Amino acid sequence: MSQVVEGTRISRNAEGSALGTVRRGLALTPEFRKGLLGTLALAVAATAGKIIVPIAVQQTIDTGLQSATPDLAYISRAVGLCAVAVLVTMLAGYAMNVRLYRATESSLATLRVRGFRHVHDLSVLTQNTERRGALVSRVTGDVDQISTFMQWGGLMIIVACGQVLVATVLMLVYSWQLTLLVWGCFLPLVIALPRFQRWLSSAYTTVRERTGDMLAAVSESVVGAAVIRAYGSERRTGERIDAAIEANRRAQIRAQKIVATVFPLTEVVAAVAISGIVLLGVHLGLGGHITAGRLVAFLFLITLFVSPLQIATEVLNEAQNAVAGWRRVLGVLDTPPDVADPGQDGVELPRGPISVAFEDVTFAYPGGEPVLKEVTVTVPPRTRVAVVGETGSGKTTFAKLLTRLMDPVSGRVTVDGVDLRRVCFSSLRERIVMVPQDGFLFDGTLADNIRYGKPGATDEEITLALTELGLADWLEGLPDGLETKVGQRGESLSAGERQLVALARAYLADPDLLLLDEATSAVDPATEVRLARALEGVTRGRTAITIAHRLSTAENADEVLVFDAGRLVQRGPHAELVRQDGVYADLHASWVSAART
Repeated sequence: MSQVVEGTRISRNAEGSALGTVRRGLALTPEFRKGLLGTLALAVAATAGKIIVPIAVQQTIDTGLQSATPDLAYISRAVGLCAVAVLVTMLAGYAMNVRLYRATESSLATLRVRGFRHVHDLSVLTQNTERRGALVSRVTGDVDQISTFMQWGGLMIIVACGQVLVATVLMLVYSWQLTLLVWGCFLPLVIALPRFQRWLSSAYTTVRERTGDMLAAVSESVVGAAVIRAYGSERRTGERIDAAIEANRRAQIRAQKIVATVFPLTEVVAAVAISGIVLLGVHLGLGGHITAGRLVAFLFLITLFVSPLQIATEVLNEAQNAVAGWRRVLGVLDTPPDVADPGQDGVELPRGPISVAFEDVTFAYPGGEPVLKEVTVTVPPRTRVAVVGETGSGKTTFAKLLTRLMDPVSGRVTVDGVDLRRVCFSSLRERIVMVPQDGFLFDGTLADNIRYGKPGATDEEITLALTELGLADWLEGLPDGLETKVGQRGESLSAGERQLVALARAYLADPDLLLLDEATSAVDPATEVRLARALEGVTRGRTAITIAHRLSTAENADEVLVFDAGRLVQRGPHAELVRQDGVYADLHASWVSAART
């Protein structure tokens, strides 16, 4: 249960230090580390080339122009050497960029795949604690933010660190006094950077969270557009989206204000340092401690030294945004799947008739009262069972536990005597298939959607399955047969037709146990007949458990399980239960009354 509770706090995971977060993130992306030494070597070459110009300037002034007659040959050689160095620097920078981009995209593709698959590994319960748009943003927008930093900010950090190091070494060669002055000006700013980093870290964590909220609000409004229009709630929905956008805007501005505070400080310090170099340099020159060429070269070097520090605030800005993204991605990856696949240690169940047993099963959602209480029931092989009860009685929870979308708080659910928690997911999903009430379809053709039940099925096998379910006439009536486009979420088909496709998909999968959440949507008489015929075909010869919303389903079942307030209160054949006073008789009476009106 504690794991489930922790699963509701995805956004609070991975809160460690920025360096620790980046270290963990890089550990998850080995593609980025591969060949990193070669990339660093190119970065060193690209950085070292930048000091050729200051050296050439110093040599030209101190050597080429030392005598009354300038040494034009020497100056020409210096200029030629500069040109070669600049070309080498450009080629090294190009190669470094290509290697860095390739490594970054490969590593982040791995991270996206891991994040996406882990989201699917999380139980339905854990997924429901996060808005879908926010979860999607973690493996899309957040990873994109990391990509931006690693390709731009990461590159700048590599070049800037090398540039500062090389510039400092050469400045020490020219004048240790001026070098101490430069570092004396910038050291307080360097010491203060960790505090700014913490402020930015907090600010950009909020930014990524508000961005996720904004994406969630927008995606919900797009998916639910028909409902929004039907109830005339465009204004209310617009206000909700506007509020999410405004919250994101305020978070972004707050973060940028911190950046705007730091950047002018860098420019002020740089101006003070350059002024100090000129004053102290002239004094040292008058005392014979530095030549004119070295002083001019030092001024070139100070530019190389200052420019990385001036852009450090922008790099820090992107870095904190990326770290916030890392934390959100790691928050997903750190969330333990409370319904875990036992993997190689699990049991592979052989195909064949299947029995199910609930042994004193209790389930409660985090922070709530039990919604299923001490349920004990056995379903023999090849039995057709109808599960009935009022809304909130525990029917859906019973189904989710049976398909192991969730695990019980206490007790156990067994298949052929084996605890579901010990069964490999591959075996479990092969033997037990659930057909949900909404009959969700993917954007594609009719054949593509039915083939989800058996990926390698041919069109002939799909056609045969539809024929065996009595749906051949329906298939012939479709405009393009199996190639008919169903649209996003199957919106090109009616609700009843989507249910037919879902049943055909389950039939093609050929499970040993079929769990059906019976459709309640109003359908035309012809589709209702097809649904009844398809249900008869898909449940024939296998264990079938149906969450029944229709009188006919309960009447045709071998046994009826009656739930009330989370408890199994009655069980038995329809004919027997309808003669008893109790919940089922009341439900039956309401069904009959509804059928007459």
